[in-house]
Amino acid sequence: MIPRYSRPIMTAIWEPATKFRIWYEIEAHACDAMADLGVIPRANAEAVWKAKDVEFDTARIDEIEAVTKHDVIAFLTHLAEHVGADEARFVHQGMTSSDVLDTCFNVQLVRASDILIDDMQALLEALKRRAHEHKMTIRIGRSHGIHAEPTTMGLTFARFYAEMDRNLNRLKKARMEIATGAISGAVGTFANIDPAVEEHVCKKLCLAPEPISTQVIPRDRHAAFFAALGVVASSIENIAVEIRHMQRTEVLEAEEFFSKGQKGSSAMPHKRNPVLSENLTGLARLVRMAVVPAMENVALWHERDISHSSVERNIGPDTTITLDFALARLTGLVDKLVIYPDNMLANMNKFRGLVMSQRVLLALTQAGVSREDAYRLVQRNAMKVWEEGKDFKTELLADPDVLAALSAGEIEEKFDLGYHTKHVDTIFKRVFGA
Repeated sequence: MIPRYSRPIMTAIWEPATKFRIWYEIEAHACDAMADLGVIPRANAEAVWKAKDVEFDTARIDEIEAVTKHDVIAFLTHLAEHVGADEARFVHQGMTSSDVLDTCFNVQLVRASDILIDDMQALLEALKRRAHEHKMTIRIGRSHGIHAEPTTMGLTFARFYAEMDRNLNRLKKARMEIATGAISGAVGTFANIDPAVEEHVCKKLCLAPEPISTQVIPRDRHAAFFAALGVVASSIENIAVEIRHMQRTEVLEAEEFFSKGQKGSSAMPHKRNPVLSENLTGLARLVRMAVVPAMENVALWHERDISHSSVERNIGPDTTITLDFALARLTGLVDKLVIYPDNMLANMNKFRGLVMSQRVLLALTQAGVSREDAYRLVQRNAMKVWEEGKDFKTELLADPDVLAALSAGEIEEKFDLGYHTKHVDTIFKRVFGA
């Protein structure tokens, strides 16, 4: 990803230097295990650790790869330059390139997962704080973009919290799914390397041994991982779209924080645009873009091909870097989001009590009016509000058919906003606990 949408903490995981350091650790730990088994001399295993403080020369590795046309061989050649050709002759004993590449890739994905999990927890804290802050801040709920019935801004934040809490669980499961390693040799049979080597290396790298690999770790794991990231991205967009709606001039129930000196438009000085939430919508598309290729990587020929390799070299860093940036951006957006309770109330009252229509409908049916007739009575008065700008309650109080079933006091009672917030505490307990 370009630096504009990247954070150093995540990009560091995907730097060549990090990759080569992980490759080195895989090879060095494998040598230790083989020395324990008596397969190679202990002195040779210890000699490999002479490079433990070496900063591997990426340019030199690229230079060797230009000749060998093989990245792992280029790295092993460079490692031998530091360790010594004779001392390094047992490095990679019985292993194949995928043992190094796949195990390293999963280490990187696990580390990326840990950052994403931390990101999600920070976002959840921001959503929880804003939910409690606006627990009883009345706003109109909308269906199909049209006024429906009253809700609260706190419930909106709580809804997003619950969604992101599910996503936290998805990220944790995705991390567990991807936390395997394989040191099983060509076609995964352990013919030339003892399974104990795999167990030792995986333990050192905090991975679980892959129960059965071919020459590669099964790609259904990676498909599940990137699918989980795609769901998180969609949830980010879900919140972003709501904020974009709330910031529309005609709505203005909330808006992104506009800092001193910030400019909204090169042409129109009055503009304050929802640029962060629009940006998040775009970044979500980039993350989801990886999901289908990850699914298509599952079907490899026989015990191995490399059709997945070029895909993963791109989607591994790009997707995790983008999602990390998006989660951090969303957290800041939510944390500083400016809320306008008065505008929320004004918007709800724009159609003069119309949003209480269901309460009147239910009251009429409970008073003995058939549902069909009750609906007709309520709707004919509601249409006067839509079409003539009338006041809904006033029209009901003037309708003799309605008054035949309900008293004026009963009609008045149906316009109490407290009716719509009576179970907010119950919902909050479900979402946040007691």
